[in-house]
Amino acid sequence: MKNILIVFTGGTFSMMIDKTTGGAVPHFSGTELIKMIPGASQIADVTCYDFGMYPGPHVTPDLMLTLSEKIKELISKTKIDGVVVTHGTDTLEETAYFLDLSIDTEIPIVVTGSMKNSSEPDWDGPKNLIDSIQICLSPNSRNLGVLVCLNGEINAASEVTKTFTDEVDTFASLDFGSLGFVQKGRVIFNRLPRKIEHIITDKLNTNVDLIKVYAGMDDKFFKFSADNGAEGLVVEAMGVGNVPPKAFSGVEYAINKGIPVVLVSRCPAGETLDIYGYPGAGKWLHKIGVIFSDYLNGQKARIKLIMALGKTNNHKELREMFEGKSFQ
Repeated sequence: MKNILIVFTGGTFSMMIDKTTGGAVPHFSGTELIKMIPGASQIADVTCYDFGMYPGPHVTPDLMLTLSEKIKELISKTKIDGVVVTHGTDTLEETAYFLDLSIDTEIPIVVTGSMKNSSEPDWDGPKNLIDSIQICLSPNSRNLGVLVCLNGEINAASEVTKTFTDEVDTFASLDFGSLGFVQKGRVIFNRLPRKIEHIITDKLNTNVDLIKVYAGMDDKFFKFSADNGAEGLVVEAMGVGNVPPKAFSGVEYAINKGIPVVLVSRCPAGETLDIYGYPGAGKWLHKIGVIFSDYLNGQKARIKLIMALGKTNNHKELREMFEGKSFQ
């Protein structure tokens, strides 16, 4: 059987109801969970590594970097045919994207989780884990970057997002649709990821703020971030990439202080483009140096900027990382 490394980080997957609080809390280690899911060891030679028992909201970019370095260390020491990472769903897409950018390997890496805890009769953790192992066993899963699998759906880490607070089919790729699915042990791919890229760095700059634009917004929050040491900004703009006129003044203020500003849309799907020319619109934002982020959402663009700033502060290089040749 193939060698599959399972890295347990916690999340709802590892939780059960605490009798004192009545809420779900981390409880099981990876080794204990594998014993509860015997089907996993029946289809692969499974090795467990307990990275931690972190709820999703407790995971930070620095912890993501540590996780990435640990995975790279483990797969370099032993012949591993695939890696499954269990993770809390609240920040799963951010960690998956971080791993996607930071690990350059041909072997499959699949991030999974659970929307139900082990105390619930419809706990989805076991199926998600076994589906993820099946993906690792498929030869078609190689060289696809990091994948995400819950509810039988296979998505690219760079494209997927959490769309619903508590439904099992919450993870979806709104722009392009899923890559494929797992059905009764069969792994079926319908397409390839749109883009695979890497930012290999051992340094991060986590001093990056994320600001969401709203109707009637002024320059207050932009100036606060710029004046309080932010070294990068991600702005969730309206529509295809536009902001109110007073908010534009705030963006310009940050740009003039040398802070790189990356633009995304607050819409759940679609790309950012500089197609409008009225005050505050994309044409003016791009002209003053705002970097457009293609199809990334705010949380992913922030992860990418954190990593990019770990490599360079050069605005031209940062723009190339995000825009490529789309604006040339």
